[in-house]
Amino acid sequence: MASIPASIDEASALLADHGYIADRSLATVLFLSLRLQRPLFLEGEAGVGKTEIAKVLAEGLGRRLIRLQCYEGLDVSSALYEWNYAAQMIEIRLAEASGIDDRDRLSDDVFAEKFLIRRPLLEALSPDERGAPILLIDELDRTDAAFEAFLLEVLSDFQVTIPEIGVVKASEPPIVVITSNRTREVHDALKRRCLYHWLDYPDAEREQAILKSRQPGIPETLTRAIVSFVQALRQEDLFKAPGIAETLDWAAALSELDAVTLEPSLVADTLGVLLKYQDDIVRMSEGETARILQGIGGQKRKA
Repeated sequence: MASIPASIDEASALLADHGYIADRSLATVLFLSLRLQRPLFLEGEAGVGKTEIAKVLAEGLGRRLIRLQCYEGLDVSSALYEWNYAAQMIEIRLAEASGIDDRDRLSDDVFAEKFLIRRPLLEALSPDERGAPILLIDELDRTDAAFEAFLLEVLSDFQVTIPEIGVVKASEPPIVVITSNRTREVHDALKRRCLYHWLDYPDAEREQAILKSRQPGIPETLTRAIVSFVQALRQEDLFKAPGIAETLDWAAALSELDAVTLEPSLVADTLGVLLKYQDDIVRMSEGETARILQGIGGQKRKA
């Protein structure tokens, strides 16, 4: 198990050692989140690397990653705990068969911890020999206000209340990373409990560094061409611009096709790796991709 970074530079190096190239502002807020034991709330477009931060932290610190994937209708039983009702019924039948009719004793027996099914939030509050786990609450904006309100106790005191057992409090607070794609606004009461950072698309220099780190076998000239094209594509009027994840996928696809340069026909044939909406793909016809490629070529000649 690795120790918590002692400086911003160490936090940046921790991410870089595991293939995540962060800018200074992200490394700073991550360092403060770890040192102050405050949840880190990350907002940004899908595919810019929010979820990946939690994965890299778990790998870099040698901690367990516990992921709560949020969705519409997520409730406490799915996020925190529920009782194993089938096993409880068997216990009751066995007790009745043994002649036990003391209701208080029977209640204590069936609500013992062995019948408790731990869901991600309760798991994150439980002791772990590797140290406090990384709790990833992914895409919180997909849930409703009621679930946000429930999270306030967890994020404020790192404890939850189970009526049949009592208060369960973490001996060591988990490292919490919360992500949101901002499909709706998350309530201020929850944000106040966190350190906040907006994760934007990277600039060309950082995106090239990311691509070199994740796809080191791709030639330098193709790496520059891929990043230049994606950067230009993000300036177009698209329903959903490609994120870093799509850049990496596209680079891998082009490598599989043994591409050495970007040709309009090749780009048009592989747009489905970059763009995920048919309207965007239709808008970026072969003529449009040729226009973008020509513009990139002109910029390179000027440079």
